[in-house]
Amino acid sequence: MSKKKGLSAEEKRTRMMEIFFETKDVFQLKDLEKIAPKEKGITAMSVKEVLQSLVDDGMVDCERIGTSNYYWAFPSKALHARKRKLEVLESQVSEGSQKQANLQKSIEKAKIGRHETVKQIKL
Repeated sequence: MSKKKGLSAEEKRTRMMEIFFETKDVFQLKDLEKIAPKEKGITAMSVKEVLQSLVDDGMVDCERIGTSNYYWAFPSKALHARKRKLEVLESQVSEGSQKQANLQKSIEKAKIGRHETVKQIKL
């Protein structure tokens, strides 16, 4: 008797994103509750929870039209989001290295004219 182990939350999120990226279509919740268990093995009970977490993280877009909610995510949006994140991180790295260089210069300026005694060296 082998027990089937359920999917982790991250695996469910990844598989849900695969549904959107492979089909490049717009879905309602009821459609996803039918498709996800068949194609990706996500239980129908957890589809809404996983979808809401993706919407909260900005990975899936949701729009209410009339009385229905429509969900979609396209690969190009994910690519652009990663590019923006990369640009932000690169700018933070450059700012950090600039700050480090400035602090290093101030340390060098502060050392000029000071005599290192034996007591200071031991600390």
